[in-house]
Amino acid sequence: MKRILIAALLTLCTLSVRAQDEETEAPRLTEAGRIFRTEVIPYDTRRDADARNREAGGYYRAFTPKLIAGGEGMSIVGLAHEIPYAWSDGNVYLHLENVGSAYSLWINDRVVAEVEDPATPAEFAIGPYVRQGENDFRLILRPSATEAINVEPARRPAFENSYLYYQNKRSIRDFEIALVPDSTRKFGILEVALVAQNSFNYDETVTVGYDIYSPQGKLLDFNMRDVVIPGRSTDTVRFHPFIYDAYKNRWEAGAKTPPLYRVMLFTRRDGVYKEYMPLKVGFGKTELVDGRLMHLDRELKLVRTPYNAAADRKTTLAELKALKAQGKNTVCPNSPQPAWFYECCDEAGLYVIDCAGINAPEHRDDRRVGGTPSNDPSLADEYLERVKAMYYRSRKFTCIISYALCNPSGNVYNMYKAYEWLKSVETARPVIYADADGEWNTDL
Repeated sequence: MKRILIAALLTLCTLSVRAQDEETEAPRLTEAGRIFRTEVIPYDTRRDADARNREAGGYYRAFTPKLIAGGEGMSIVGLAHEIPYAWSDGNVYLHLENVGSAYSLWINDRVVAEVEDPATPAEFAIGPYVRQGENDFRLILRPSATEAINVEPARRPAFENSYLYYQNKRSIRDFEIALVPDSTRKFGILEVALVAQNSFNYDETVTVGYDIYSPQGKLLDFNMRDVVIPGRSTDTVRFHPFIYDAYKNRWEAGAKTPPLYRVMLFTRRDGVYKEYMPLKVGFGKTELVDGRLMHLDRELKLVRTPYNAAADRKTTLAELKALKAQGKNTVCPNSPQPAWFYECCDEAGLYVIDCAGINAPEHRDDRRVGGTPSNDPSLADEYLERVKAMYYRSRKFTCIISYALCNPSGNVYNMYKAYEWLKSVETARPVIYADADGEWNTDL
């Protein structure tokens, strides 16, 4: 079997070289390969978005590869997937989760990416690699070159919540959202930053907007704006509406039923709505004030407990509520969790200190270059990838009050670089690191 696997791998490589020799370069969109952005699935209609009906509308396809070949320490999984004609004129993405090992991603005999992290979700822009009709997806599952820093993969089904999805060329590339107090501490402000993308070769007008409903179901605000975007680029549209009575609907851990506002992001073209992205957000803001962790101007007293998501959403929600009944108000996973885990924490009313999927406890006190993986400059990019994946996975959720760089793994070069990057994108919520030991790269 091992010989069969090796032969299959050699065949893939041969085909890749041949394809590159025989074919002209595929037309490139704005991006290709692994990307980092806030996770959300677009829907074709508002009804489907409200119902979270992923299968309707044709924007979403579950990704469930099957075993093709297996051998000692390595295997190949994959599938043939039909890309419809409508998808050939837009942006196509692949979201992979619960792979369970390091992997090499191939599409149509072309290598897309190499991923060493077995635990953290990853997303890829695959438009340049796919074509209309049948497409061949292969993943070579292999030992990780960074085993010394890996956390144990989740014990959920392989490739659970993995999927393909489509966006048209005028769409929402990314977003940031928060419902926070205004400067007077009397009202709320919905802070929405929509990154609109134009994947055409020429200037195009993109219309983006939002609406927001109170926890009681009342429409509070609605707005949209046109922006002219040059070809193959993006632009950011910001909204800052006042939300009255927000303090009556504050989100706080410990509340029996923490209130959540419903927000819908959307795009429109020629009077027709083109995509919908449903969200829920709570009113609140966590920040450091004079060295104290504050939430809505009240100092937080955290009662922490380690916890990772259970096998499914229902079980997880029940276990979270049980922890809450025990007096816990903060859960601390050891790596990025499924998106529904954070939704459960928002719903149950529990704070979360999210953590990057890095665990390198061996020799963590060795400060020589290379003495620990955390002080190996060749791994700096890998550390940053994992911190980025953690941040973009959870940043839209109200329950997130802080970010942990990783599990205790020493405090040297890679930890410094990870802290600097995270502070460059996260201006309010603190970044903490248990192994900082009095150094500058922790806020608490």
